Amino acid sequence: MKKILDLITAEMKKAFADCGYDEAYAKVTLSNRPDLCEYQCNGAMAAAKAYKKKPFDIAAEAVERLSGSGIFAAVEAVMPGFINLKLNPEYLAEYMNGMADSGQGGCETSGSPMTIVVDYGGANVAKPLHVGHLRSAIIGESIKRMGRFLGHTVIGDVHLGDWGLQMGLIIEELKDRKPDLVYFDQSYEGEYPKEAPFTISELEEIYPAASAKAKADAGFSARAHEATLKLQNGYQPYRAIWQHIIEVSVADLKKNYGNLNVSFDLWKGESDAESYIPGLIKELEEKGLAYESQGALVVDIAQEGDSKELPPCIVRKSDGAALYSTSDLGTIIEREKDIKPDWYIYITDKRQELHFVQVFRVAKKAGFVAQDKKMSHLCFGTMNGKDGKPFKTRDGGVMRLETLIADISQAAYEKIMENRTVSEEEARETSKIVGMAALKYGDLSNQASKDYVFDMDRFVSFEGNTGPYILYTIVRINSILAKYRGLEEKYEGKGEILPALSAAEKDLMLQLSRYNEIMETSFAELAPHKICQYVYELSNAFNRFYHDTKIISEEDKRQQASWIRLIGLTKDVLNGCINVLGIEAPERM
Repeated sequence: MKKILDLITAEMKKAFADCGYDEAYAKVTLSNRPDLCEYQCNGAMAAAKAYKKKPFDIAAEAVERLSGSGIFAAVEAVMPGFINLKLNPEYLAEYMNGMADSGQGGCETSGSPMTIVVDYGGANVAKPLHVGHLRSAIIGESIKRMGRFLGHTVIGDVHLGDWGLQMGLIIEELKDRKPDLVYFDQSYEGEYPKEAPFTISELEEIYPAASAKAKADAGFSARAHEATLKLQNGYQPYRAIWQHIIEVSVADLKKNYGNLNVSFDLWKGESDAESYIPGLIKELEEKGLAYESQGALVVDIAQEGDSKELPPCIVRKSDGAALYSTSDLGTIIEREKDIKPDWYIYITDKRQELHFVQVFRVAKKAGFVAQDKKMSHLCFGTMNGKDGKPFKTRDGGVMRLETLIADISQAAYEKIMENRTVSEEEARETSKIVGMAALKYGDLSNQASKDYVFDMDRFVSFEGNTGPYILYTIVRINSILAKYRGLEEKYEGKGEILPALSAAEKDLMLQLSRYNEIMETSFAELAPHKICQYVYELSNAFNRFYHDTKIISEEDKRQQASWIRLIGLTKDVLNGCINVLGIEAPERM
């Protein structure tokens, strides 16, 4: 379906054109004074300068042309030249029926579908997921789902940190602990075991121990660097250990990401880019883009018009080692070869902002991607505690993600049990869904680039702009629909949505009519917080309508059926919104 704003704007453009004015001035927006009107057009103000007329006179002419339009119930020119618009209830009801009859609540899939890569994992192998991984995971998942909802082919890549010194540290620590393993026997010529010589719990303890040892013991640190070099040069025993690290880690990561209802299509890592690095370094040198600076190999990225000085991108350190930038460039070359995406979207914290400016510019300067290729870095702020500092455990450590999920599920359980209407067992299951909604919505409702305070009490509240409030609204609609299905006497006709009888009903329809516009805009701007804001406003509109309207006791069965269809549409839109946010709704709460 066409967006209702586009339909209103088309009507306004025709009026401006019929009056002899450029239709470019006929832009219609949602009213910023809902007490006065529903939509407004301020184009007469700008047109007045071009046509040397009073703004009010231009507005009045356009209003006269719109007097016979079936879209509007009221069109008014007000000083100094605004046009205030109110929609015709019959037209709005017709639009509601169109939404209810079409798939996806009237949201059309893109006429120009793209292939999009969303890089949003970034977890390191051999380490547990912690709260620092939360934002990239749930923001990235929502971006992926939004794109797919609109008909794009979206490929999510976890892009693991699975290469570099951390591997050498683990190998050497394992060697110290279990020197009799065949991987450390230089005379061993058989096949290496298929079962890993460690569990995920052991692995997660080995890495921090090795890291601490390297800081205190220069000899151990040197051994770790040597082991890393041997691994990267293809030394088979260490490659076998590395493969165990990957397999054990990925199995655990899939479980923990799964608990967040987050999934990836690709489980690639930095190691997959390794084979491309020598070629890209050579190409940068042959094209005269890379040069030596203090022993390192760098590429200038500064461009005319930059608002600040940008340092060159280092693609090889003075000791010959590659960096994250080199790895990311290698990954881009790999993706161009295997996927050929139309749009790259990277989701990381804002500390990496300069890194991606450098990588994108080098990739385009070198011709690894086309100059007009869409490359976006959605950088997010920090999740802070109530003290305003990055969120920590009570003893000051970094909280594991599974601990945070368990804590918020428990808080949701306690909230549900305060007004228990379900069994304890059902409350436990429901609390997992509600807790996850509280966690995700609490994060996604903030603009991604901004820091926010993690407030458990507020997030699990069933009142205000929270995930549980949205879920409670959906559950309330489910309850009404279930009661209606149990009625003996129902309307026998189609049950079309009729024109609104009250201001609250019309407001609900107006909110619903914005659905396709919100979904398109939110994805184009990579802004899941706009969907959260919309779903909150829609929930409020429904609850006002619910409190003003006695649906189940309504005696006019045709009117009752109309309301049932309207709230059914509301439920579908709410579910569509929370689904792209990665949130589910329970049947009862």
